Amino acid sequence: MGAMSVRDVAKLAGVSVGTVSNVLNHPEKVSPAVATRVHGAIDELGFIRNDAARQLRAGHSKTIGLVVLDVRNPFFTDVARGAEDQAASAGLTVILGNSDEDSGREATYLDLFEEQRVHGVLISPYGDITARLERLRQRGIPAVLVDRSSGDTSFSSVSVDDIAGGRLAVEHLVAQGRTRVAFLGGPMEIRQVTDRLAGARAAVEAHPGVELEVVGIEALSVLAGRAAGVAIVARPPAERPDAIFAANDLVAMGVLQALMMQGDVAVPGEISLIGYDDIDFASAAVVPLSSIRQPSALIGQTAVEILLEQADDPTTPPRQVVFEPELVVRDSSRPLA
Repeated sequence: MGAMSVRDVAKLAGVSVGTVSNVLNHPEKVSPAVATRVHGAIDELGFIRNDAARQLRAGHSKTIGLVVLDVRNPFFTDVARGAEDQAASAGLTVILGNSDEDSGREATYLDLFEEQRVHGVLISPYGDITARLERLRQRGIPAVLVDRSSGDTSFSSVSVDDIAGGRLAVEHLVAQGRTRVAFLGGPMEIRQVTDRLAGARAAVEAHPGVELEVVGIEALSVLAGRAAGVAIVARPPAERPDAIFAANDLVAMGVLQALMMQGDVAVPGEISLIGYDDIDFASAAVVPLSSIRQPSALIGQTAVEILLEQADDPTTPPRQVVFEPELVVRDSSRPLA
């Protein structure tokens, strides 16, 4: 048997199609007896209403599209959780897309969300997508940048001051007496990476005698961090950095694995290490990892709040919310006794 339609429900209940529609959408217009009869027919036929089609006819759906750089990163999982909680309080659901740091995949998700006429889009972008977001706005779909500020303030954004975070990380390492700092991060198309590097450079410039080495990596992942760590271990001890600032905690955890298992390099004895994001796993590492904390769930929650404001009133001016990062010191960068 094929899918049941509203006409089938109306025929079985002995009412008009309009009456069935009122029972589903405006029950206050229908008497209790008629409503009971219609619901009985729905149950008997196993009818499932096509809310998606109804919402599209109304001009938008009850969903929010969220595109993140890497769903494997617990930071983005926490951002999504905050967004979901806030969306649910408004009767909306969140559809999660993982661009995997790939501009093609990112574009595919944005095309899908446009076709589905989502209520709005939250995105942690890979590269510059201003023109693409402007096209969504022209279609009546607002967008908010997540974990990255809007350079020209044409779109709302919710982010953390990553330049301040990078400076905070390196200043902490320098305060421990470290003078040869390596920054591990990439790809450089990711704005967060370049901002954290800019902060690191600013800290080094403020401390004569401190050197900064930039080690580019292909992805912000444990595997990429481990590969970079193996390369550092392969150097003669005198040519290794005495401190490493990893662009996120996943990279830092990969580096830690390489230092301890590939070269038996003492952390923080020989090399002090700090990451970024303060994901839950950071404190559970073999050597608990120092990190720069971001309020991940609050970022997602705030982004949805702004998105709903703009969906309700498209004339609402863009807002840029910037949270301050926080230094969390653990064993990987504590001063030696």
